[in-house]
Amino acid sequence: MKLEVRGMTPQEMLTKLDELYQEQFNLRFQASTRQLANTNRLRQVRREIAQVKTVLREVEQQAEAQ
Repeated sequence: MKLEVRGMTPQEMLTKLDELYQEQFNLRFQASTRQLANTNRLRQVRREIAQVKTVLREVEQQAEAQ
């Protein structure tokens, strides 16, 4: 699943970031109780969080430069 972040508005990115943090919390909880079936999903979510934060920061820097 490829996450298309660059087409989102900053508000949509913040909403997606909240969703990803919630999913990461749930996955970490499942992993600690040995109920997590797809352990690779933790890695995917962590990378998606980084991608959203990177693009959000780029947008902020562009706004500051103007």
